[in-house]
Amino acid sequence: MKQLVEISEVLASPNEFLDTPITVEGSIVKVCKKRGCWMELASNKKFQTLRIKVRDGDMVFPMTALGKTAYATGKLQALPLSLAQSKRYLAYTAQEQQEEFDVNSVTEAITVYQVSPTGVTIAD
Repeated sequence: MKQLVEISEVLASPNEFLDTPITVEGSIVKVCKKRGCWMELASNKKFQTLRIKVRDGDMVFPMTALGKTAYATGKLQALPLSLAQSKRYLAYTAQEQQEEFDVNSVTEAITVYQVSPTGVTIAD
């Protein structure tokens, strides 16, 4: 917990956190329904989330954890996407949120950030 960083701070300047272990805290707002291999934590800023992702089978995040507070310690990863991948990713995200989306509005590739955890604590 000595390395606790706000999710909004991580997302505001992600390059500062790429090489150091961090701990983030947030309410669990989404969990992988298939294998429990990822979850998303809500930021202290509205509509901002950070994905916590493990290799399938390394850890399992249960659906019953939704709404609980989680602390995840690990390294921030940058996943640069091509323009085509960015369009597919943003279209998928919009569809998940049931929002309208114009793929032609995406003109630059994006980078997605996620934490690869070495430990996760889910508070009851």
